[in-house]
Amino acid sequence: MNKKDRLTFKEAMACTRRGFAIWRKAAPGMFAACAARPAVTALAPCLPLYFTARLVNAIAAGGDPGQVWRLLAALLVSTAAIGVIQTAVGCWYGAVKDGVQWPASQYIFFEKLLKMDFCDVDDPGTQVLLTQIQQNNNWNGWGLNRLFLIYPRLVEAVFRILGAAALSVSLFTLPVPEGSALVWLNHPGCLAGMAALLVGSVLASGALTNHSYSYWNRYDGAAGNRGFSFFYFIAMKERHRGTDIRTYAQDRFLESAAKAESSFGPASSIARWARGPMGACAAASGAVSQAFMGVIYLFTGLKALGGAFGVGSVTQYVGALAGLAQGFTSLLEIVGVLRANAEYLKLTYDFLDIPNNMYQGSLTTEKRSDRKYEIEFRDVSFKYPGTDTWALRNVSMKFDVGERLAVVGENGSGKTTFIKLLCRLYDPTEGEILLNGIDIRKYRYDNYLALFSVVFQDFKLLAQPLGQNVAASIEYDRERAEECLERAGFGQRLTEMPKGLDTCLYREFEEDGVEISGGEAQKIALARVLYRDAPFIVLDEPTAALDPEAEAEVYTRFNDIVEDKTAIYISHRLSSCRFCDEIAVFDHGRVVQQGTHDALLAVAGGKYQTLWDAQAQYYQKKTAE
Repeated sequence: MNKKDRLTFKEAMACTRRGFAIWRKAAPGMFAACAARPAVTALAPCLPLYFTARLVNAIAAGGDPGQVWRLLAALLVSTAAIGVIQTAVGCWYGAVKDGVQWPASQYIFFEKLLKMDFCDVDDPGTQVLLTQIQQNNNWNGWGLNRLFLIYPRLVEAVFRILGAAALSVSLFTLPVPEGSALVWLNHPGCLAGMAALLVGSVLASGALTNHSYSYWNRYDGAAGNRGFSFFYFIAMKERHRGTDIRTYAQDRFLESAAKAESSFGPASSIARWARGPMGACAAASGAVSQAFMGVIYLFTGLKALGGAFGVGSVTQYVGALAGLAQGFTSLLEIVGVLRANAEYLKLTYDFLDIPNNMYQGSLTTEKRSDRKYEIEFRDVSFKYPGTDTWALRNVSMKFDVGERLAVVGENGSGKTTFIKLLCRLYDPTEGEILLNGIDIRKYRYDNYLALFSVVFQDFKLLAQPLGQNVAASIEYDRERAEECLERAGFGQRLTEMPKGLDTCLYREFEEDGVEISGGEAQKIALARVLYRDAPFIVLDEPTAALDPEAEAEVYTRFNDIVEDKTAIYISHRLSSCRFCDEIAVFDHGRVVQQGTHDALLAVAGGKYQTLWDAQAQYYQKKTAE
């Protein structure tokens, strides 16, 4: 990022405040737990330090034994109490960190994705942006998670400063008695000099630490992190990659590629910086802090020698001033980290601020008992965002409830785009889509979506109980779910399930989960469509992985159970859709033919006949073999 593009300090702090506001909304109770632990940690040394100083002074002065025992008891009780409090707030903080922070951080993005217009979710640019945010977080915790990590440090620094200031103020107010050779330590100039040294060392140490830390900010470790994530966590662990890895000995390739990734090795730029200016700045920061500690010891020791206070107070003042310097240094470092992190927060806000431009509509769709719905595409054209190519061009067609429509064509001909527009996942670039004569954009978006049950070609089942997969809900009608599975041809398999509808699919969460075949997954997906009981049913090539005979069997069975609903079937295998009332043939985004199977096949030289002959020739060849 160019310097001129960097955020100003004011802009960086505004980004930080917004980040904290996001966290407060996502995890309301988090800040109290995250503040309690560091506050106690920062203040914990204060009471023991105070009572230790009093105790040593009493012993050194040969004071009353009763006073000594009282001070010793106070020291022990305060130390024990602080230990109990630290343990309690530590458990509280741990519970929040482990049980609240990570789920909340994921839900922030999850909620945005769910509420975002699908066209933006489907946009590759959105996915690239989200991947960048995730990689920045994986790389060094940059972004929203950095605020969660830095907040306790900020609280600790502030309380450390307050506690240390309270303990050290008397160092400057208690004078060396008159007549001592060290009375000059009472001079305002001497006190001002100590204050100047404190401020100077804090600023110098903080600046050097921030400069050292800035090398991490300059270094783009996200690319290396992507490599490690792929080679070690994805390629080696994802089951569907296992066959290729073993068959082609890809483990050796992956191992070599991982070793060649030098983002974090001795030859990387971050390693060279660590051996050079980055390490030098860190060392210089430590040297400045230690030099100031020497001055503290000298000043405090001289005042004690001059009789300003007892020898026991030396421990108190040295510890307090060291804590004060450390608190201010940490505060400056935190400010530097927050400013650097604001650049990554801005990337996060670019994602969270993606607007929802799709009009949601206000009309309620009719809940017709007769299911009389008519859909019409009227001269519809569509381009995907960021492209100049028409995915659909001048598509016009009409179909009524109860019809069986097949949409066929070669890959890339516009079939899936047609379904996305029908379900209003996208809005047309040109033209309009009508439901019972009204533009679908005027209907409430959620009402309109409820009219459709869809099985997309890349449908997913969750590693959750079978019944919940069918109902797409935690709470559901068990009898209805069983009936839908039976109608979808899954009845026999259901009786074999060890826990019936409560049987968990797959084994991600349950050791006794059941692995299902592709054909069984198809039937569960069909049962889910039936359970929703929507007037429009769409099958968008969900059987593409099956052989032609199995696909035809699925479509035939489903055609028998859709009853009076409108069914739209998308397939590149024409033989599977011969039973449909009408077939729409897509080619390069246009509907080039429309009619029944027999009528389209009778058109010599037509696209449908060409596709049919090509596929029939293939099937005949396979049969002969």
